[in-house]
Amino acid sequence: MKTLSQTFLVLLFLIGIKASAQQLNYQPVNPNFGGNYLNYSWLLASANSQNPFDNQESGLGGQAGVLSSFSDSMKRQILNQLTRDLFSGGEGEVPEDGSIEVGGLIITVEDIRNGSIITIIDSETGESTEIIL
Repeated sequence: MKTLSQTFLVLLFLIGIKASAQQLNYQPVNPNFGGNYLNYSWLLASANSQNPFDNQESGLGGQAGVLSSFSDSMKRQILNQLTRDLFSGGEGEVPEDGSIEVGGLIITVEDIRNGSIITIIDSETGESTEIIL
């Protein structure tokens, strides 16, 4: 029995010597961290396909996009006319002291001792802008 266990230990030792290992080399996939530069387009396409914030209006169809851009264009034109009238001193549709509602915007003009305060409030989002003249 003793010779059998000694033979087994010698055989196990010889197998351990014969076995060899290989060094593991790590190369990153991302080209920003030293990876192959050819992986860039694949990584970008993968990230774009997983992006949940990508053009949410596209699901509504082209009609909603056209209407919202028309509404934004009208608001810009009205605000542009308003500022032109205020800075040139012309008589436009702006009340001297009061408020008007244009689309989704509420424009309030207040005269103070040193000038005017114009407050623009977006009724849809609640955002406001205050201009002191």
